[in-house]
Amino acid sequence: MDHSFVSAFVLLLLVLDPFGSLPIFISVLRGVEPARRTRVAVREVAIAFGVLVTFMFAGQGFLSLMHLSERSLEVAGGVILLIIAIRMIFSSGSEIYSSDGGAREPFIFPLAVPLLAGPSAMATVLLLASRQPDRITEWLGALTAAMAVSGIVLLAADRIRKLLGHSMVSALEKLMGLVLTAIAVEMVLAGLKRYFVGTL
Repeated sequence: MDHSFVSAFVLLLLVLDPFGSLPIFISVLRGVEPARRTRVAVREVAIAFGVLVTFMFAGQGFLSLMHLSERSLEVAGGVILLIIAIRMIFSSGSEIYSSDGGAREPFIFPLAVPLLAGPSAMATVLLLASRQPDRITEWLGALTAAMAVSGIVLLAADRIRKLLGHSMVSALEKLMGLVLTAIAVEMVLAGLKRYFVGTL
């Protein structure tokens, strides 16, 4: 399943799921002083971006080290995305990732990892880079754009939730989950097709 810049951006945005994660953003940042919320949000987005960029550029080396094929990664990534998508549709975003909701300031967990740079995001960037390494600049641009959107949602989480309302946020999450389900199934089918065609 080959991607363009736009499709990679949409895929990464769906995987990061900023709108579905609004309840967690709000609950985690509630314990942070208002004067520090912007700094904390930017720091967590930067950490998550760094983690995903590392996975993107080290992807091919990781596959070689673990003796994994692109086909197995594509199927595994599709399965992970499918699980995330199903949970997006049938549960609330706050149930996908746990948060203690405590008063301490978050550092890496749970905002950067696993909320933003979770297993599905890591598998996605790894797959993009390993399938079409010659277009790594495009994938980096798509990741940067998707992370920027997630950062904006994170910074404006309270205002977005008040503006849209709980029902609209929930509907957006389920719509994103539905689209992600189709993408996940396509990834699995593409991986299986590459495996069986390649073995004929």
